Order: sequence, then C-alpha cells, then structure tokens
Amino acid sequence: MAIRFPQPPDSEDQLIATINTTPLVDVMLVLLIIFLITIPVVNSSILVSLPREPVQASESQTEDVIVTVDATGAIYWFDTRLPGRQDLQELLARVSVLKPQPELHIRADARADYESIGQVVYAAQQTGIARIGFLTEPPER
Repeated sequence: MAIRFPQPPDSEDQLIATINTTPLVDVMLVLLIIFLITIPVVNSSILVSLPREPVQASESQTEDVIVTVDATGAIYWFDTRLPGRQDLQELLARVSVLKPQPELHIRADARADYESIGQVVYAAQQTGIARIGFLTEPPER
C-alpha cells in the first residue's frame, strides 16, 4: 500500500517544465576531480636539461665504405664503377666480416631510381652489414 499525502482540494498536479540540473552538476564535479587527479600522472616525466649543440656533419672515417649510385643507376665502390650487382655483393661480403664492421654510406643521386638504391640496401642486408647511412647535403638557408 502506498503512502498518500493529503492535498488541498483545489490544487491540480502541474507538469514541471524545468530540467533538474543538480545530478548533472554532481557528475561534472566528479569528472573534474578525476581529471585533476589523473592529468599530472599522465604528464609526469623526468625533468632533465639537455645540452644544446649545433648539428655538425661527421667526417667519414677511413674504415667507412662509400657506395655511390648515380642518376643512371650505375653503382660505384668509392670511385670505381662496378660492372655488376654481384660484384657489389662480393665486396660487401668481404667487408662484413671485418672487426669492427665498417658503416656503409650510400651516396645516391636525387634523380636515381629507387630500385637501384634498394638493390644496394638489399645487398647490404644479405651480406650482414649492420649499419647503413645515407649521405645528404644540408639544406640551403
């Protein structure tokens, strides 16, 4: 059985047309507190002062291997043109067993096909060359 409250005889039940915003405000305050607690955890990092040095091009060392690919796709070992791709793989295989292993520097013409450059990288990968770098020129200021 439900509880009934006596109402005056002349009152009518009227619809309430306003929105009760109290639950909305309560939820928003809870979310605000949660965000305030979790944001510092997400952004936490160790504060370090990193050194500021200008970028300098490192000079190639004598043990680095330089392979050049020109615009036509021809491959050069230092300044000597290689007759075939098999010759490049044989030279890289000889270099890959040296201790410490030299770094392979690829100088590729900007107009060269990606296929020629990809073949040099693939040959280095097949022979076990661990470090490959691409030589570029710094941009003009």
